[in-house]
Amino acid sequence: MSVRIRMVERQIETRGVKDKRVLEAMRTVPRHRFIPGVLESQAYNDSPLSIGEGQTISQPYVVAFMTEALDLDPGDRVLEIGTGSGYQAAVLAELVADVYTVEIIPRLGERAERILGELGYDNVHVHIGDGYEGWSEHAPYDAVIVTCAPEAIPAMLIEQLAEGGRMIIPVGGRYSVQNLVRGVKRNDRLDAREVLPVRFVPMVRGHER
Repeated sequence: MSVRIRMVERQIETRGVKDKRVLEAMRTVPRHRFIPGVLESQAYNDSPLSIGEGQTISQPYVVAFMTEALDLDPGDRVLEIGTGSGYQAAVLAELVADVYTVEIIPRLGERAERILGELGYDNVHVHIGDGYEGWSEHAPYDAVIVTCAPEAIPAMLIEQLAEGGRMIIPVGGRYSVQNLVRGVKRNDRLDAREVLPVRFVPMVRGHER
């Protein structure tokens, strides 16, 4: 049994992730390719890992949980805020038509774009920019996933979500409690509820760089 298959069985399935397409995507994407070489041996551990620039790659269970929460269809177009390593984007790319991902740190975005290209994920589109603003050029999106925590849900992300679209986002301050929030857009408003306590790096604004 490969370490990747073992990761899915022991860290993800046992905690209640049931979507077969999500589980297959987690079995397929080579997580070690998205992790700096010095930490590659820890790629399939049940933990987040540093990817440099003060950022992390989320633990596998959280990636799977957030992906399942979006209830994705093969034809969907997804906006991701916080490209980071590119791993979450690759998992999404296994499941949907197109992934539009925004990263504020150029070095991370460029590295992720290169690795995603090497792995053949030509349905992932990387943009270097301020995640608070989303990526309006390609809106509306069927789903929005955010992998860094703002103190409140940015209005632009709700605006760019299609009616009936789903959002998963960690919300909370750097030193306060954070919760993963899942929402569905209904009548131009996000009907949201907390689903899991989490700890993510803060969402950074362009003027804070």
